[in-house]
Amino acid sequence: MATTNDLKNGMVLVLDKQLWSVVDFQHVKPGKGPAFVRTKLKNVMSGKGVDKTFNAGLKVETATVDRRDMQFSYLDVDMYVFMDTSNWEQTNLTEEIVGDAKDFMIEGQDVVVAFHDGNALFVELPTSVVLTIEFTEPGLQGDRSSGGTKPARLETGREIQVPLFLDQGDKVKVDTRGGEYLERVK
Repeated sequence: MATTNDLKNGMVLVLDKQLWSVVDFQHVKPGKGPAFVRTKLKNVMSGKGVDKTFNAGLKVETATVDRRDMQFSYLDVDMYVFMDTSNWEQTNLTEEIVGDAKDFMIEGQDVVVAFHDGNALFVELPTSVVLTIEFTEPGLQGDRSSGGTKPARLETGREIQVPLFLDQGDKVKVDTRGGEYLERVK
């Protein structure tokens, strides 16, 4: 158990027998009335997001989440295979559990997998990853109708917008939270 004053981003709460991850929170002390905590929560299983307001100091049940450092090994038909870096045990996860992380994972990618009661909940990626551009059209100098960007397909199959000067085979750093291009990597 914890109070709403102890909330942190990434904390997992048990509400109505479901697991909810705290995405964002804000303590509010209005001029009149009691203080409260405004939160954005994400359902760990379904990915659904909700806004919820709690009275300040209210007790909430927290879930024990075990975060393990793992490495993405390979995709086996419809199962993603991860290896625990501490004991080399393999874990198979479905696409539903991996979620959008699959768009930024290549073989050998280090990730964190969260477990609760022995069941995998979700996969956490680093905030940025380096990926290779698999395909993009040549950029034409002087073509600024698209704001100086063009679509590019990464080695994982994800499509992002990149600057016109990038070509196939270039390595780029991509933000895994929103899928935006950050910079070219030499």
